[in-house]
Amino acid sequence: MTTMAIGATGLRDVGRRPAQARPRPAHGEGPLTLTARGRAVVVLLALVLVGVLAMRATGADAEAPEGALAVTTHVVASGETLWAIAAGVADPGEDVRDVVLELQRLNRLPSAGLMAGQSIVVPAQG
Repeated sequence: MTTMAIGATGLRDVGRRPAQARPRPAHGEGPLTLTARGRAVVVLLALVLVGVLAMRATGADAEAPEGALAVTTHVVASGETLWAIAAGVADPGEDVRDVVLELQRLNRLPSAGLMAGQSIVVPAQG
């Protein structure tokens, strides 16, 4: 069975037409479509990114101290030196020079000079 239409030019057949291909959009237009392989690559890249971020977040810093250092506050007396304070808190056999440097670092001192009445932190004895 055929469908016919009457128009200004006369009678024409409008029945079954062969299926026409949909016009392809120009480059850059239309929705993005991924193949199964493309979706697998995107998922794999996302998993690698999550893994790298997880390892980075849980990584240990080799330069970080193992635990917190217990400290006490010491008020510098008149005539007292950083060397004398370091010698008083140094463990037996520990080099006093290392303790002086540690006290400078702990207190952010630019030099080993101290002033009477100045408060500094020193490692707690114990």
